[in-house]
Amino acid sequence: MKRITSVVSLFVGLLMVLSLAACGDKSAGSSQEMTLSPAKSAFNNTDVTGLGYARDFALTDHTGKPRTLADYKGKVVVVFFGYTQCPDVCPTTMVEMANVLKEMGPLASKVQVLFVTVDPERDTQELLSKYVPAFDPSFVGLYGDAAATEKVAKEFRVFYQKVPGKTPGSYSMDHTAGSYVFDPEGHIRLFIRHGQGPEPVAHDLKLLLQ
Repeated sequence: MKRITSVVSLFVGLLMVLSLAACGDKSAGSSQEMTLSPAKSAFNNTDVTGLGYARDFALTDHTGKPRTLADYKGKVVVVFFGYTQCPDVCPTTMVEMANVLKEMGPLASKVQVLFVTVDPERDTQELLSKYVPAFDPSFVGLYGDAAATEKVAKEFRVFYQKVPGKTPGSYSMDHTAGSYVFDPEGHIRLFIRHGQGPEPVAHDLKLLLQ
């Protein structure tokens, strides 16, 4: 079992490296094509059931309430790491997830989308409270200080890095583009690739709700 888990972990690590979102510099990781062929699955996205990391988080939501994964038990939870000043990957992912909920129909109430900022320096509670729910009122923004952000990024094996701009406050952030999905029992199940459109994602979330 340890060997299977390590192989899965290695695969997901490679997948995420190939999925780096270069929000400020689109050349980072964008020229690489995914050539790995995962085993056939009922899911459209990568099945990471039994993954040995991405187990939990301890952050604050955009209303100021402390949150952990357990707060969302009973729902399928989608966790995406981004930042509010991202010009491309972050807003398109959030729009895509809003469209996923439309595809879900009545089951949308059983899905929780979480946006975790990798830019705590600029993404304040006030800013997150305006940005995240603008895509869908049910979406929740999560943040922590620099130490908490680093801790949760390490737990989820998420890459993020500041890219200097012309002025100190105009920097961008390179970061992992994919999302993690937990089943209603709080178990890690899927890694979602960026930019598929809503139908494949909605299909997988419906399977997790069966």
